Amino acid sequence: MTVKLFIAQTLDGYIADKQDNLDWLMTVQGKGDNGISAFLSTIDIILMGSRTYQWLLDQKLGTWPYEGKMTYVFSKKNWEDKGNIKFVHPSQLTDFVQGLQGEIWLIGGGQLIKTFLEADLIDEYRITTAPVLLGEGIPLFPQGDYAADLEFQGSTIYGQFVELAYKRKKNRE
Repeated sequence: MTVKLFIAQTLDGYIADKQDNLDWLMTVQGKGDNGISAFLSTIDIILMGSRTYQWLLDQKLGTWPYEGKMTYVFSKKNWEDKGNIKFVHPSQLTDFVQGLQGEIWLIGGGQLIKTFLEADLIDEYRITTAPVLLGEGIPLFPQGDYAADLEFQGSTIYGQFVELAYKRKKNRE
């Protein structure tokens, strides 16, 4: 099992504005799909928080963007499972994730990322930075009780976006 955080942030470290808005992301000139298709082709399972799930629903995309991938949403709310979308209570997070196999994408949001960091469950980080400053918003890495020693793996430029890749140096016990 490998948990990969693949996410975009502003230059000042926010993944959304205070209203969960991502309009800033759509204003930046990228290249192609900014590497998302290549990354997604390596993923078996998708994990996300309930606010990220709700944001995707609010976009009224017509079809689920991760069709064919098993998706688990961590939520305290009682949602009804839908096909390849299942809901898991956050209190079960560590045991649940450790029971998964394959390549796992942790898509967000900030509070779920914080929980994963505190449980030392993130193996790889692919952080794409946009040349945008918001000044405030939802931070990629909220303050918490965690630390990670990472090793730089490389960078990729997609137009105005810069993706940095890191791996955690120390393996879980």
